[in-house]
Amino acid sequence: MLIEFTLNGAPVAVDAPADISLLTLLREHLNLTGTKEGCEIGECGACSVIVDGLLVNSCLMLAPKVAGRAVTTIEGVTPPGDELSDLQRNFIDHGAVQCGFCTPGMVLAGEALLAQNPQPSREEIRTALSGNLCRCTGYQQIIDAIEATAIGRQPSK
Repeated sequence: MLIEFTLNGAPVAVDAPADISLLTLLREHLNLTGTKEGCEIGECGACSVIVDGLLVNSCLMLAPKVAGRAVTTIEGVTPPGDELSDLQRNFIDHGAVQCGFCTPGMVLAGEALLAQNPQPSREEIRTALSGNLCRCTGYQQIIDAIEATAIGRQPSK
């Protein structure tokens, strides 16, 4: 089946089986391995991507469901010409990266939240991260990184 969609801002067309997950399409057909395979039942958030502005577990979404839609993976959050986005840089600066397995999903959860709510409270950040598991950081550094990014993105007064 031919699946046409926008991936990280560019149109793509992929011939793939109709019964595969978006996760499998990204990793095995498009070689975008930043999206991690974790639990495969939508519990850990390691496979999180943004589809039409909403955070989704790519392991639970069938690949054909993205036809005509916009998908953003961790590979698509870095602005052109930059090495890292401001959120990725804040993850490093605040010690929010430990083993790194959850990091792509956490960054995308942060980006999805900040796109919908540019000035979230710490409680709103916690809620936005509730679908993503991290076994290394204790979450505080991740919350700090997202909060710092929100503050840094505010216009100067």
